[in-house]
Amino acid sequence: MSHLLNCMGEMLIDFLPIEEHEATVGFHMHAGGSPMNVAVGLARLEQPTAFTGKISTDFFGRYLRNHIEREGIDTRFLIDSLALSTLAFVASEDGEPAYSFYGEGAADTLLTLDELPKPFFTDTRILHVGSISLLRGSTPVAILSAIEQLKGQALISLDPNIRAGLVRDEDGYRAVLDQCFALADVVKMSQVDLEWFAPGRPLEEVATQILSRGPGLVVVTQGGNGALAVRMATRAAIHDAADLDVSKGVAYLHVPAFEVDVVDTVGAGDAFSAGLLAGLAEHDVTSRAPLAHLSPEDLEAVVRFAGATSALTCTRAGANPPTRAEVEQFLYAS
Repeated sequence: MSHLLNCMGEMLIDFLPIEEHEATVGFHMHAGGSPMNVAVGLARLEQPTAFTGKISTDFFGRYLRNHIEREGIDTRFLIDSLALSTLAFVASEDGEPAYSFYGEGAADTLLTLDELPKPFFTDTRILHVGSISLLRGSTPVAILSAIEQLKGQALISLDPNIRAGLVRDEDGYRAVLDQCFALADVVKMSQVDLEWFAPGRPLEEVATQILSRGPGLVVVTQGGNGALAVRMATRAAIHDAADLDVSKGVAYLHVPAFEVDVVDTVGAGDAFSAGLLAGLAEHDVTSRAPLAHLSPEDLEAVVRFAGATSALTCTRAGANPPTRAEVEQFLYAS
């Protein structure tokens, strides 16, 4: 495959509450995990997509594998494990969400670098990582080592998708994020992520600081306020640019959000990442050099495509990203 898009990290089961009289009486089971949601989004956008990770052979792992296969995602980098699957429960208690997370020693936390086959390194053109796979077990080291080896030959994408309630060692986690920022080519973060990472500081300032650590592009999603794309102000970045603020050698491009009737924001960030990476792949941005030379008009089109993918996801319940045809129809009508 000429430009295999590969997502690496956790896969888990989300149990969402079934409620009666404001009390949780049961749960619906859903396949989840941020990198896996991105992989599903990419596959539905008709990109050649693989998923890399360690997967349990228990009932839940078999459910996850079936889900991945049904979406047409390449499974040759899935590594079986006898360890249990990660399970996440969301219940309702006194009208407030109550979270229970069971992931200690789970299969997706036990990945090691030497388990990755050679084709992982030779076939991957875009690698997407992030979220809770950077928190636990041997998987964070495996991911860091993998992107170190792929750096320069594949486009490295990072979405920290920070889950503050699961962070036990904040200093250690920040150190891992720092390493990832230095290795990544594209960093996508939400405004909530930035507020956790650098509380009380202006969004543009934090995004610029992250850019200075190494990425070629930082995109910050702001919900209904659209998205901010930040990159160095090269000649390509500033030539004939509309809606572009250039200061101190950095170009800031704001792309407005689409107005939709929001049903649920679950999976919206993952859908944005899928749209962003699909858009970059379709502009042949599968390494750092073409990313730097992407015109402002093309960058705006890519971020707009990502925004449309995310907006459509918000019009339906759960992490259920749209197909390519749906995104194209939505953009045509907008």
